[in-house]
Amino acid sequence: MAEILAVGEAMERALSLLEGGDVIAIPTETVYGLAGDATNGAAVARIFEAKGRPRFNPLIAHVADLAMANRMAAFDPLSTKLAEAFWPGPLTLVLPQRTENGIHPLVTAGLDTIALRMPRGFGGELIARLGRPLAAPSANSSGRISATTAEAVAADLGEKIKLVVDGGATPVGLESTIVKIADGKLRLLRPGGIAARDIEAVAGAKLMRGAAGIQAPGMLASHYAPDASMRLNAGKIASGEALLAFGRKRAEGWQDAVALRNLSEAGDLREAATNLFAYMQALDRSGAATIAVEPIPADGLGEAINDRLARAAAPRDQID
Repeated sequence: MAEILAVGEAMERALSLLEGGDVIAIPTETVYGLAGDATNGAAVARIFEAKGRPRFNPLIAHVADLAMANRMAAFDPLSTKLAEAFWPGPLTLVLPQRTENGIHPLVTAGLDTIALRMPRGFGGELIARLGRPLAAPSANSSGRISATTAEAVAADLGEKIKLVVDGGATPVGLESTIVKIADGKLRLLRPGGIAARDIEAVAGAKLMRGAAGIQAPGMLASHYAPDASMRLNAGKIASGEALLAFGRKRAEGWQDAVALRNLSEAGDLREAATNLFAYMQALDRSGAATIAVEPIPADGLGEAINDRLARAAAPRDQID
């Protein structure tokens, strides 16, 4: 079973394991990540093995600073502007790869682009000490609910990895927003922890939506899925269902729910994002066959919340 160490005690142990080609779970501001040396093919392969992740699905390479990022990818003025505004933080930029950047091809799944992010806190310090980028998808079995606590990581992957670094509950609770930049144009590949309108305000340009194929992590149609089925925009609760609520107004028949969690009594989308995955896991443990979800506004961070819910509710055999 994985060792669990608090962030203040874990640095040297984490470095030792990474240098040896192992993978570890680390806290970030978004969700917990399953981290391995992005330049080490054996380590990257262990990430895919531990998660059961399809190898056509690329990974994000996490960097310590903009100088490291520039060695990995070609930045234009717009991508530099966004990095300076939002890094470190929950924004991933998909940019043209530099040749001979040292990143193992498994990280990019054969694409000529690379997804880059700069995390806050322990993750950023760890990468700076290691001196190399970390590939770090969410620390959960592929397609399942992302982990926002060390305990959730250990329950899922504890038999497959040696170390979970415990940084407490993650403050954002949603994965990063992923934006692809090409020819001076912005395309939203995955909504996430930074609202699209905030990115547009800095960029001075609108984000295009829609993309063909798998161009970045988190684009599988079925993802973030509990064992229970998901029923979205529920206005009425059937007997035996669990209820994922939002705000103060309840769906009809809510009293019959076998379990209930409210993402935010106050209707605060940031609070809802922070609670989303933990509450989905709690309701999944209730034994209900179906989790009914009350409607959630689609503005701001609501776009990312609804994206995750739609992928959780999708047929489990959809992959693109």
